[in-house]
Amino acid sequence: MNISNTSVQSNHLLIEIFTEELPPKSLRRLGEAFSDGIEASLKAAGLLSEESITTGFATPRRLAVHITDVLSHAPDFPVREKLLPTSIAFDSDGKPTAPLLKKLGSLGYADIDLSTLEKSGEGKNEALYLNVIAKGAILESSAQHALEQTLNKLPIAKMMHYQVLQKNGQLADVQFARPVHRIIALYGSQILKLNALGIDASNTTEGHRFLASGEVRVDSAEQYESHLTKQAKVLPSFNKRHEYVKSALLKAAGNDLVLMPDSLLDEVTALVEWPAIYECHFDPEFLEVPQECLVLTMQTNQKYFALTDKQGKLRHRFLIVSNIVTDTPEAIISGNERVVRPRLSDARFFFQQDQKRSLGSRVVDLGKVVYHNQLGNQLDRTRRVQAIASGIAKVLSVDEALASRAAEIAKTDLLTDMVGEFPELQGIMGRYYATHDGENTEVAAACSEHYMPRFAGDTLPQTQTGTILAIADKLETLVGIWGVGLAPTGDKDPYALRRHALGICRLLLEKKLALSLPDLIDLARKQFLQKEVQEKAKAEDIYAFIIDRLRAYLRDQSVAGKPFTSEEIEAVLSQSPAQLNDVIDRLTALRQFNALAEAAQLAAANKRISNILKKNLTAIPVTCSSKLLQVPAEIALHEALEKLIPTLTATYEQGQFVAFLQALVALSSPIDQFFANVMVMDPNPELRDNRLALLQQLHQKMNLIADLGKLA
Repeated sequence: MNISNTSVQSNHLLIEIFTEELPPKSLRRLGEAFSDGIEASLKAAGLLSEESITTGFATPRRLAVHITDVLSHAPDFPVREKLLPTSIAFDSDGKPTAPLLKKLGSLGYADIDLSTLEKSGEGKNEALYLNVIAKGAILESSAQHALEQTLNKLPIAKMMHYQVLQKNGQLADVQFARPVHRIIALYGSQILKLNALGIDASNTTEGHRFLASGEVRVDSAEQYESHLTKQAKVLPSFNKRHEYVKSALLKAAGNDLVLMPDSLLDEVTALVEWPAIYECHFDPEFLEVPQECLVLTMQTNQKYFALTDKQGKLRHRFLIVSNIVTDTPEAIISGNERVVRPRLSDARFFFQQDQKRSLGSRVVDLGKVVYHNQLGNQLDRTRRVQAIASGIAKVLSVDEALASRAAEIAKTDLLTDMVGEFPELQGIMGRYYATHDGENTEVAAACSEHYMPRFAGDTLPQTQTGTILAIADKLETLVGIWGVGLAPTGDKDPYALRRHALGICRLLLEKKLALSLPDLIDLARKQFLQKEVQEKAKAEDIYAFIIDRLRAYLRDQSVAGKPFTSEEIEAVLSQSPAQLNDVIDRLTALRQFNALAEAAQLAAANKRISNILKKNLTAIPVTCSSKLLQVPAEIALHEALEKLIPTLTATYEQGQFVAFLQALVALSSPIDQFFANVMVMDPNPELRDNRLALLQQLHQKMNLIADLGKLA
């Protein structure tokens, strides 16, 4: 029975695509896109209600979606749409024109009785309107459209091209992530007549490849998940399977800790339909290799879960997630133990071979590695980073030799066999090898720490040398890449300059380093001898870029659980601070100042002063002359300011920003009286310029912490 002929009803809808093994790293995303796409299309067609609940499913061999309360066809609805002016819609004989017929055809009403069209308006404004009751969408045709549209839009990185044998005996060319073998389309217990990728929909799928192989019939959409779980040995829900694997791993670990990064947990979940956890072991002798190497080997190559004790020391046992549940897993366990041994042996071999040559001896080989065709090789880059790191160390009055040595060898682990096999270990292996070579402990630590922070929220370097090198390395990258014309544009940031800029902000701010950001940028620019690089890497542009990253960082910061407002942030950053180490202190002080009763009045007055000074195009005297002050109110303001200046100077220089801003309260009344009784733009140019000089001096002092006018 064709569903379009039935009365309006609602029921459960199920659509499943059964395939060969899908790409595990993208399965979660494919599953979400499939269920979201079907839901969105049916919702747009008016076939879902407010009570409809969508559930997505994704396993290695299927994508599916189940939706409750789906209408058999959508309610009819009124359509009123302006077509054309009447003068254009009909010719002089009253017959429909080609534009009218074309317009009606495009709307799907080519055969409509023209006498039913509505005329509205008078004279030249009279227009023709379509005014009908449109038929609601039919589920079967809408589901067909939804399926086709969704399959075409799935985020598939690489398509497979294959052929499907049609009912007429002809081969059809098809493309999808993996070959599709079956499609289920059920509305309640009724099969919808859908077709996609050369396959007609039915009510059959297949169970677990090994535990319940063969055809599995699904009698109703509502029973899909429970039926597959009980009869087909398949946990179709990606999220439920994910949680099961996670809890089972934790249970199997006992008192140990499981190393299970989200990416690995997702990938393993995408590899199994009926997960089972088994414990395996490797030879304890491999523990002499840095555990990061062993863990990465197990995770990357074998998809195993390493275990550590409570102190973080690696165990020689590990857990695997199998797709087969059995009471006799010995063959599975021994097979995985046998497979992992050569991987761990390779890691041990790389580690032993790398230690035969010191990092220092590898420095010259950096000259053979191209960094960028316009910026030279890795040795050129190393020398630039060295100079920047030494310059920073000098400003901070710390050991320049340590900073220079750390910069010299920090990138040499890129030339080792271990990092060549596992690029993720760069820096980590540098620290191990530097320690083995007898380098200073801070130098060794800096080999790893100079990559920090690697991402938003990452930890910062613990050592001073590591901090200096991290700043130098990021500055060199930022200035150099900017200088060859590869500054970020839109979403494109292939060299992660935004991340580097944010890292610089965090290092300066959170480490409270008294370093001038403009001076740091200038120091980095000087290391590039190419004239064109220096010309493109304009200091003001790079400074603005870094401050913009700081602006984004500050939006996530707060005082007492209350985030900083955009007005507070702009008040501080609009002053173009050279040092970033006290930005949070300034914002915190500004927050307390804003709570004062006089804050609003002072902010408004500050903004008024700013506007007055901006409008004045003549040169304002540097100082205000007390001899030219005539009105009592301007004399009182001048005296109040002069009396307050020592306090403002002392509190500012000592970083007592709260006390500084609180002291400004003493100027509240004198400023009010000044604007109430003094005409700033006096006809006498001498009096006018002197009053402007007074306001300029007042403005400069008030805004040392932040531009208070931004709070008005």
